Amino acid sequence: QVQLVESGGGLVQAGGSLRLSCVVSGSIVSINAMGWYRQDPGKQREWVATITRDGSANYADSAKGRFTISRDSAKNTVYLQMNSLKPEDTAVYYCSARVVVSTTLYERGCWGQGTQVTVSS
Repeated sequence: QVQLVESGGGLVQAGGSLRLSCVVSGSIVSINAMGWYRQDPGKQREWVATITRDGSANYADSAKGRFTISRDSAKNTVYLQMNSLKPEDTAVYYCSARVVVSTTLYERGCWGQGTQVTVSS
């Protein structure tokens, strides 16, 4: 069993900042890529950012220059620092991780339950 638990969402005014966190726990051997996605009601889930095991980060165009993804491998945690937030950033943000689980030693993709981010204008 692998669990991903997000935190840090909330309500913020446009131009403000939020920092999301996601802790991975359970029967883990290792964690490879970690990332963030978001989904607005009625829309498809969209990719926001990814960070590899060695710390290389990539961002969607909508996130470049405003969001920063980072990870603390010792804590099995990934973060998303979001600055200069806009109303169009409003969505449920989901954490993802490619995890090698101890029961199978195979890598599998895992998701968190999501955390709501609401940006008011």
